[in-house]
Amino acid sequence: QVQLAESGGGLVQPGGSLRLSCAVSGFTFSSARMTWYRQAPGKERELVAGISTSGRTNYVDSVKGRFAISRDNAKNAVYLEMNSLKPEDTAVYYCNAQYMWASYFGQGTQVTVSS
Repeated sequence: QVQLAESGGGLVQPGGSLRLSCAVSGFTFSSARMTWYRQAPGKERELVAGISTSGRTNYVDSVKGRFAISRDNAKNAVYLEMNSLKPEDTAVYYCNAQYMWASYFGQGTQVTVSS
């Protein structure tokens, strides 16, 4: 059974940092492309950052230079380091795995940036 479990969200002040984690089980993690998405209230879900099986990364322009995605194949986990957070980063953040021809999402973790 495929499971993706996000953690690390919370309330942080503008300019602060958070580190999101996504623990994965149920498939060969090293063969999956991993992506972080987010969805703010009233907005569509958007891709934030992705990392390929070879470690190549990509980011939405709004987070470049502030966020960093990484993966640990030994721990079956993907991470999103978020720095210099802004109120507009407030959203539910979802971990996504693309494995074989399937796509899986976790339940999400809330990130709120507010003073």
